[in-house]
Amino acid sequence: MNKVMLIGRLGKDPEVRTFETRKVANFSLATSEVYKDKNGQRQESTEWHNIAIWGPQAEIAEKYLKKGMLLYVEGSIKTRSYEKDGVKKFATDIQADTFKMLERKEDGVKSSNDNSDNSYAPASGVDDDLPF
Repeated sequence: MNKVMLIGRLGKDPEVRTFETRKVANFSLATSEVYKDKNGQRQESTEWHNIAIWGPQAEIAEKYLKKGMLLYVEGSIKTRSYEKDGVKKFATDIQADTFKMLERKEDGVKSSNDNSDNSYAPASGVDDDLPF
């Protein structure tokens, strides 16, 4: 099964192009992991992912997604090859099936009292005493 689920921040506003009758929105998504190194120092590792969203969702992405927004993306990994200057290159992208905005941003500020459906809320019944 080829399934990817990511939560991260948009690295740029979506770039939208039209191919025949379908639109595609492309953007980068940064996912970060925080950990402590062997000296106990806090470290952060960031991975960048290229995301492609097709069809009606591309139009939604074009209208609502902005650089810096927190986003949940679900889809599959696609690898493609191309030739540049006579050299064969490979790229790995995420072909998104769905996405969800996890926060609403207005003028770059997260609304603290926003309870709309596009806000992230922890699942009910989560045990706060879990060791992870």
